[in-house]
Amino acid sequence: MVIKKTNGSGGYGMLMGHAASEQETEEYKLEVLKDPRNFIAQPTISLSSAPCFINGKLAPRRIDLRPFALNGPDGISIVPGGLTRVALKEGSLVVNSSQGGGSKDTWVLTS
Repeated sequence: MVIKKTNGSGGYGMLMGHAASEQETEEYKLEVLKDPRNFIAQPTISLSSAPCFINGKLAPRRIDLRPFALNGPDGISIVPGGLTRVALKEGSLVVNSSQGGGSKDTWVLTS
């Protein structure tokens, strides 16, 4: 699980359970026990992978796609495109730009 503060943002102050040491887990558990209502647990999502040009070489990196939906008078419309965020650190699942993530062009092919 990923455990994070309900009022947090940018990937700060979260615990990635699969990557945390026993000591990190215990320290975070103490913080949660102080005020459990300020935390949420979510399953770790297996992100897709895409080739990225890193240090002059192609290397796989984890990505996620954030589509854009617009709510208007005729209902919800999905914009053809979105933001593809990239975890630039090898093996990382954290795609936030504030945590060293990047972005990729998102192409939508339509007829």
